[in-house]
Parts: sequence; C-alpha cells; structure tokens
Amino acid sequence: MKKNFVPTVFEVPDSLCTNNYRLEILTPDISELDYDAVMSSRKRLRNVFGENTEWPKDDMSLKENTEDLIKHEKEFKARKAFAYTVLKLSGNKCIGCVYIDPTEIPEFDCEVYLWVRDSEISLDDHLYKNVRSWLQSYWPFEKIAFPGREISWSDWKSYLLRAKNQS
Repeated sequence: MKKNFVPTVFEVPDSLCTNNYRLEILTPDISELDYDAVMSSRKRLRNVFGENTEWPKDDMSLKENTEDLIKHEKEFKARKAFAYTVLKLSGNKCIGCVYIDPTEIPEFDCEVYLWVRDSEISLDDHLYKNVRSWLQSYWPFEKIAFPGREISWSDWKSYLLRAKNQS
C-alpha cells in the first residue's frame, strides 16, 4: 500500500452538493440518521462491500454504529480513508454513504463503495455517476475501482489474490 493515500498538498473536500443531496464528512454527529438508513436497508447492504457479508447484522446497536462513525471520522482526519454521509438537502435524513478507501491492488489508486437506502434506490445510479465524475475531476486518482459495481466480485477476488501473492 502507498505511504500516503493522497498527497499532503491535496485539499480533501468537506462536502459535495448536488440538486438532490449533499455529501458531508461521516461523523458520529449523524449517528442516529445513519443508523436508521443502515438498518432500513441492511439486507441489500450485505452485498455492497462484498458478496454476502455480515455487515450490518440484524442486531447491530446504535452504539456499535456510533463506534463505526467515530472510526471513520478518525480515518478521515488522518487522511487514511474518506467516508461521507449522503444527506437530503435539508440535512434531516441520511440517504446513504460513500467510502473512498486505499487499496492493496497495484492496478488501482483507490477502491470506492457507495450505497443509498432502499427508499431512495432511484438515486443509486445518480449518486454513482456523480461520485465517479467528482473523483475523476477533483481527486488525485487516475485508476478508481468500484468493486461489485464496475468490477465483479469474482474478478475483485482475483485482483486481491494476485496482490497478496505479489507481496
């Protein structure tokens, strides 16, 4: 893995606003809104970060969710990974999240995961296209991986295995 995920001179954006929603740094301040979004869509979310993952568990607590958000905020401040909440423009409802993570796979600069809650599924493709465009035009990445979206999970597993064997 690269020493610095993003160059030290790169100004990491705090937000992104569109006509339909806004992205803001994922912090514990919105834990209850995030928890509602996660738990309302948990069955579908188990395939966002891999095939049939266990997150989020049916019995995940608000406290566990808050602990996750604390971790995400620390990673963001340390410039190790960047997690954003996707909020309605009013800010009163979380409709999803975006995660921009470093990758161990040399063919890519980052791996990106994103989701919207079930009740906002019509915005999924819109969010994906906006995030992709934003990453390409503003962020310092040339090769962006969207596992499970642009790269099948079986191909992603092959990339991971190859990277592991090369290290």
